[in-house]
Parts: sequence; C-alpha cells; structure tokens
Amino acid sequence: MQSPHTQHEAPSQGNSAPLKRAMSTRHLVMISLGGAIGTGLFLGSGEVIAQTGPIGAIISYILGGIIAYMVMLCLGELAVHMPESGSFGTYAQKYIGPATGYTVTWLYWLTWSATLGTEFTAAALLMQEWFPQISMWLWTIIFAAVVFGLNMSSTRWFAESEFWLSLVKVITVVAFILLGLLAIFGFINYEGYSSAPLFSNLTGNDWFPNGLIPIFTTMLIVNFAFSGTELIGVAAGETKDPAKNVPKAINTAIWRLLIFFVGTIIVISALLPHEMAGLNAEGVSSSPFVTVFNHIGIPYAEDIIRFVIITALLSAANSGLFAASRMMWSLSAKKQLPTVFSKLNARGIPYIAVMVTMLGALPGLLSEHFAPETIFKNLLGVAAFTMVVVWMSICWSQFNFRREWYKAGRRKEELGFAAPLFPIVPILGFVFCFITCISMVFDPEMRVGFICCLIFIACCYVSYAYLYKDSEL
Repeated sequence: MQSPHTQHEAPSQGNSAPLKRAMSTRHLVMISLGGAIGTGLFLGSGEVIAQTGPIGAIISYILGGIIAYMVMLCLGELAVHMPESGSFGTYAQKYIGPATGYTVTWLYWLTWSATLGTEFTAAALLMQEWFPQISMWLWTIIFAAVVFGLNMSSTRWFAESEFWLSLVKVITVVAFILLGLLAIFGFINYEGYSSAPLFSNLTGNDWFPNGLIPIFTTMLIVNFAFSGTELIGVAAGETKDPAKNVPKAINTAIWRLLIFFVGTIIVISALLPHEMAGLNAEGVSSSPFVTVFNHIGIPYAEDIIRFVIITALLSAANSGLFAASRMMWSLSAKKQLPTVFSKLNARGIPYIAVMVTMLGALPGLLSEHFAPETIFKNLLGVAAFTMVVVWMSICWSQFNFRREWYKAGRRKEELGFAAPLFPIVPILGFVFCFITCISMVFDPEMRVGFICCLIFIACCYVSYAYLYKDSEL
C-alpha cells in the first residue's frame, strides 16, 4: 500500500514541481500569522468592541477563530494529500467542478490584488504623518519596489522577509497582552485608576449593550481579521516535506491567533469602556493599542504603533503579491491563461505573474485621490467577501474529496492528515461562511461591493463556459 507521501507526489508533479520547495514550518507559521495579524486587529478590533460590547466581541472572535480552524483543518487535509501552489483553485476544480475551480482561483487573485494598492497607500499615508514634506507617491513607489523586490528574489528570501515582518507584529501583540494583564491586576500603574482596574469594564455594563445582532453583523470584519491563515495552502506547493510541516503549521498558527486575538480583545475590553474602544478619531491615534499604551505610560506609543502598522501593511502586501501571483501561475499551468504567466526565472519565481499582479494594485493606489472613502471601503468589502467564498470552496472541496476517498474503498487512516469529525467540520465551516457572506447585504456600506462580487463571479463562470468548456484539464 502507498504511503501518504507517494499518494500526493503524482498530483504535485504536474503543477508544483517547477516551483522550489524552500519553506519550513517556521516560515509557514509566520506567513500565516503575518497574513492574519494586520490593521484588522490594530485598528478594527476597537470597532468590533464598540458595536458588540466587550463580551460580544470576545464571543465574535472566538466564533471567528473556530470558523477559521474548521476551514484550515479541511485545507490541511487537502494540502497534505495534494500540495499545490494553485491550492484551493486546484482543489475546487478537481472536487467541485472545473468552472468553480477557475472562478475560485480568480476570486483569490482578486482578493489580494484588490487590497494590494490600498496597503501601499495606507503605509504611505502613515509615513507622511512623520514626514509631511515628502510626497505620498514617493513612499508608495518605495514600498511597492521593496515588496516587488522581495517577491522577485527567491521563495526563501520571500519567506525569510515575511518571517521578520510578522515577528514585529507578534512581539507587539504579545507585549500588549502582557503589559495589559499587568495593568489589569495592578502590577503596573494605569491612568485613571488608583487600584487594579481588574475586569470592571467587562462586567460593569450590559454584556450586550446593543443586543445580540451586532455579533453576527460584525462577523465579516472578524472573519476577515482571520483571513491570511489560508496562505499555508498556497505555500504548501513550495514547502519542504508538506506532510509534516503543513498540519503542524496550521495547528500552531490557529491556536496562536486565537490567543492573540482573544487576549487582545480581553485586555482592550477590560481597560477601556466599550464606547471608547472604537474612537472615531482619524489615523493611528484611533487605535485602542495607542490608547492603552498611553494610559500605561509607554513613551512614543503612537509612533511605535504607527511603525508596527506600517510593517503589518507591508507584510500583508508581501504575502498578497506572493499568493495572487501563484494563482495566475496556476491558471497558466492549466492552460487557462497564456503560458507566459507560468514562465519562471532562474530563481524559480513566476516573474510575469508577479509583474501583472502588481498592475492589479492600481485601483487601490488611485483610491486616495478619487473618492478615497468609497473606493477603500468597497475594495475591503470585495476582499472580505471573496475571501469567505474561497473558504466555502475549501470546505466543499474537502467534503467531496473525503466522500470520493471512502467510495474508492480507502480508509481515513491512510490519509497523511485527516480533518476530524467528518462530515460535521466541513458542513459547519461552509454554513458559517455562507451566513457571513449574507451579512454583507445588511450593511449599506458593503452592498455595492457585494453586488460587484456577484457580477465578477457570474463573469468568471460565463467566460469559462465560452473559453474553456471543451478544453482538457
């Protein structure tokens, strides 16, 4: 009987062999954490607390973590069996249908290319707060050039750069939680309190000041905060020994994220009244991280958090360019884009795909000069929606894969990594993600993005039917 390694070798040769396997568990974990810990945590967490109340926010993030964990368990099973750089697009093509695989690949490309430009613009705006005399466009060009250079160097250089960029964020979050807990229990002084504040803000007001509904209406924000964990699946095709490293990275990343996210929410909720957490102030000063650090007495708190958010934005752009270019490479490898997109340079990088994906960042780059509020919010809405649809496809693919596995007379024990509690995990993951998607309809600011996404999905299916229906995959 074949070992799990030999079972997945054959499929991986068709797509992933040209890309170099240079990533370890350490890289995978940090790429996943780096994709997830970003402005959603540093700036968006306060908004969730303000809308849901402290206990509601804790429930929202725990629920978001559980959904992410279910999706990643499904992805882990597929990625170990078939480590592909095309990842979920390839799985959807094989286990749902060719048109769906094509659509999912384009959706994931859209997710990252939609936000790529906004990451550079936001980082440039933050730099301008330090250096108002220097043009925002100069910073944008510098950041874009750095991220482009890291992606064009080699897979190992990309992974190493992402490791260190992510480490800055992780250290900040850990320091925030530890200092926050010391303040909560009175070991260090906290402005406005003569004794330990403990958890009075958590329990002092109503647990759900605005009712239970905001817990569900903020789920898109929360789920988007966990997005990036699925980068493990994209990176699996360029990972050494995926059967060992992918499951390990998934478990490590999800549990750390849950501790980081929930720990952060508990600290913010305990130290700030919920109506103060989501301040409407402009810029970094609105971050609950800055408010708490200032109250603890950390010097230059705003500058520290500004630096961390800049690294978070560059880290997200770095990962995004990597992921989106691999999606284009995958489409080209399947003859669904011209073969020029799967050309590799001497370092094993699909350089044409990287260059074209950078051009996809243009709408985001223009957002600052043409209706910034409207474009920015709708681009984020598009990114959040497409991400959750991709998560749904992962659950659906794993469900169909396992059914086919059992129909072929195989056993769960023969899999290199098996998601537990089948079929409950993929079904619940799919249903929760679907509910999150529908929540967009009830948010007026997200509605335009929702409609645009549905049109994009329809265009993908129609274009596939006309262009590739009769092609052999």
